[in-house]
Amino acid sequence: MVAVSAAGSPLGADDAFDVIVRIGDPSSVHDLDPYAESDDPDEAAAILAEALAGDLDTAGARGAATTLAQLLGPFRAVHGRFPTLPELRELLEGEEGALTALREALSASGDDVMRRELDARARQTGTPGDPGRTLADRLALLNRPVFADFFGGGGPGRPFSLRAVAHHPLRVRIDLPERGHEEAGRLITRLVLAQFLAVVRESRRAHFACLVLDDATGTVTAESVRRIQRLRSQNAGVLLALRTVADVPEALHGPLYGAVGCRMAFSGVTTWDGNRFAQTWGTEWVETTEVAKHTVFADQPMTRALHALRKLVTGRAVTTDAVTVRQVERERWSASELAHSVPAGHAVLSLTDVKGEHAPPLLVDLRE
Repeated sequence: MVAVSAAGSPLGADDAFDVIVRIGDPSSVHDLDPYAESDDPDEAAAILAEALAGDLDTAGARGAATTLAQLLGPFRAVHGRFPTLPELRELLEGEEGALTALREALSASGDDVMRRELDARARQTGTPGDPGRTLADRLALLNRPVFADFFGGGGPGRPFSLRAVAHHPLRVRIDLPERGHEEAGRLITRLVLAQFLAVVRESRRAHFACLVLDDATGTVTAESVRRIQRLRSQNAGVLLALRTVADVPEALHGPLYGAVGCRMAFSGVTTWDGNRFAQTWGTEWVETTEVAKHTVFADQPMTRALHALRKLVTGRAVTTDAVTVRQVERERWSASELAHSVPAGHAVLSLTDVKGEHAPPLLVDLRE
């Protein structure tokens, strides 16, 4: 299990975890490998592109992956490793000295394939629509002094790769940086999610792998939703906690609700958020009984006299009940009920198991 804690709110005590990565904390024992121990430039580029540009439009995300691959491949061919984040930022910005040194090293080694990759990247640098500038600006969020010793920056922390979770049952907690680095925290969360989705599909595990995001604001992207849909067959799962559905791009609302198997609406949701849950949970047929009272009009004089006497005594006219039983289709939980009828400390929860069996949404008490 991997738990990503929001800033200042660690999930569980320290002794409950095998590995704790405190991003931005000099006392952290472990560091996070930004490339998830990958040796494939294309895979590493896809992971970084999802973290840096996954929240952009689809075309921008694809261009970002290509741009990163054109730099990571040549750099690894020369140095036998991927660049540190400051080195990668220099390459993305088109730093002439860095590109020239890399090109000369490739020419000296006779690696024409990687040299052509680098030349293609150099030609695109500074052109209109070049993804390199956007990637460099996003990467600058992680090139702050507080992160200087992290992400392979040479600090005292032992490198930790999320790939270990795919091979061993570990309990890992990643603490995001404290206040003042919200955008960097979201980028790191997207990086962890992208790494998790990449590593869990590699091996057939006997253990279940789970990622818990305490704050998934700005994390859900079109690519991550597609990957989440496949987690059930990969013996893995993701828990996404959102303050509001508005933290997810509107175009992804429907795909996200369809991709996840379990959904929980907490007390205090708005009617707008509740409407999405109501649509997802759908309707059900319920049996309703309606009782209508009809006044009895007597034809016989004696009967009318008795009815008049009875009305005089009771104060009510003589009536007969007409009972109607019918099947009607109603929402399991309406948006209004979710917003106003769920008590504090409760939530409405629906579950789906790995075999596809569904449990209808039920009101649960979270305090017990």
